[in-house]
Amino acid sequence: MADEEKKEQEENEEKGNDKNESNGNKLILIIIVVLLLLLLIIGGIVAYFLLADDSTNQEQQPKVEETKVEKPKKMSEALEIGPIYPLDPFTVNLKSSGASRYLKCTIDLEIDTPETQPELDKMKPLIRDLIIRILSSKTVPEISTAKGKEKLKSEIKKNINVKLSTGEIRNVYFTAFVIQ
Repeated sequence: MADEEKKEQEENEEKGNDKNESNGNKLILIIIVVLLLLLLIIGGIVAYFLLADDSTNQEQQPKVEETKVEKPKKMSEALEIGPIYPLDPFTVNLKSSGASRYLKCTIDLEIDTPETQPELDKMKPLIRDLIIRILSSKTVPEISTAKGKEKLKSEIKKNINVKLSTGEIRNVYFTAFVIQ
């Protein structure tokens, strides 16, 4: 009897091992199938977004015909610059909370007519003072970008034009601009 019981136990153990192996194989097969499904779903989502971005970008981009800028009739009209009134270089301390920062720049003024030049000659100290006050009131972040420089030009032009009685400043040009 003891021998029969031992045989039964051994057979049960062998059958259990076979069941464990078949259960393990089934589990691995299920995991592989689930991973493949996830991979297909993720690939589909990525493909959808890549294709959708291309179509929305094409819809959002304006047509070339719609955004044409009217060009001057003659190239010389676009390049026509009025008389230039050069100023001596400016070196000013910039507004700063920490370390001492300064700006060294050279500015040229474009005037509308040559008749404006004698008035600028008379007002040169006033103009230099005005520009120095404007420059020294700026911080490094305000004037380090292209947009900041354009704002600065506009401010200088506006303030000088208020002081002029004959003619006007058409444009302000920075011919040197160094921040340290």
